[in-house]
Amino acid sequence: MFGQLTPAGGGDPIPLLKKALLIGRVESCDIVLRFPNVSSKHCNLTLDGGYWFVTDLDSSNGTKVNGVRILRKRLDPGDELTVAKHKYQIDYSPTDCGAFGPPPAEEDEIAQILSASLLQRAGLNRRQSQEKAAQERKERTPRADLKSPDQVQVRRPKPQDD
Repeated sequence: MFGQLTPAGGGDPIPLLKKALLIGRVESCDIVLRFPNVSSKHCNLTLDGGYWFVTDLDSSNGTKVNGVRILRKRLDPGDELTVAKHKYQIDYSPTDCGAFGPPPAEEDEIAQILSASLLQRAGLNRRQSQEKAAQERKERTPRADLKSPDQVQVRRPKPQDD
C-alpha cells in the first residue's frame, strides 16, 4: 500500500494500492466515486519520485488541492484533495514510497517558467524596455507651454499655384 485517502467528515479510508490510479464515476476506474457531480474519468493519481501527483482530466467540476483548482500538482502528506466537492486527506510517507532528497518540483512552476519568453526569464521584459524608452524620449523633448502665446509658432499655409 502506497498511502490512503481519508474522506473529510468520516468514512472508510481508500487505500492507494497502485502507483497510477484513475479516479472517476465509472466502474472501470481504480477508485470509483459514485456521485453525479464526479466526472466519469475525473483525475489521475500517479506516484513519481516517492510523491503523489494529481492530474485533472478536464473534469466538469474540477479538482482542487488545498482549496485551489489545479491542472497538475504534487500532493504532500496531509494535503486536502477535492474531487468535485468531495474532500479527502492524503496520507502517505514519501520515504516509504521511495523518495530521497528534496521533493520534485511542482509541474505548475515548470510550466510557468517555460511559458515565459527568454527576455522575461532574463529579466529583460520588452514591454518594460519600450515604456522606459518612451518615458526617456518624453523627458528629452521640450514642450511648448500652450498658455503662453509668445512661445507658440503658427505657420501659414503656402499658396499653391494651380
